[in-house]
Amino acid sequence: MFHSVNLSDYMLHNPAKIHQNADLFDAVAVILEGRISGLCVVDDHNNLVGVLSEFDCLGATLSSSYDGGRNVGAVRDYMTPVQQVAVASPGDDIVDVARDMLRNKHRRRPVVREGKLVGQITCRQLLRAIKEFSLAGDQRRAANA
Repeated sequence: MFHSVNLSDYMLHNPAKIHQNADLFDAVAVILEGRISGLCVVDDHNNLVGVLSEFDCLGATLSSSYDGGRNVGAVRDYMTPVQQVAVASPGDDIVDVARDMLRNKHRRRPVVREGKLVGQITCRQLLRAIKEFSLAGDQRRAANA
């Protein structure tokens, strides 16, 4: 289907990330400025320790506003820990990853090598890969016509 089925050919190699000890409001700023729906959360050694979604941030900030406080806390207190996150490896088959993301209704998947964050695949990258394949197929058909 694709010219390559290797996930590393389509993933984002520098995904948006934040340190687990960062203030949640810093994460909100990154999400808003980047116009993204979530972040990979890392430790001091770039090990993936979790993910933080805009829903996580919304829930935390709403709870905080009812308490009258502006200091919500650290990202690590609101993220989904890596043990509960589906991750991919750079050499994974892109079609298998896409199918699993659809089945689980995930919009993104961190890509790790030996625990280190090396990328991320999102629905947008998957759609770009499909478009790229479709255009290449059109060009092959036109050349053979």
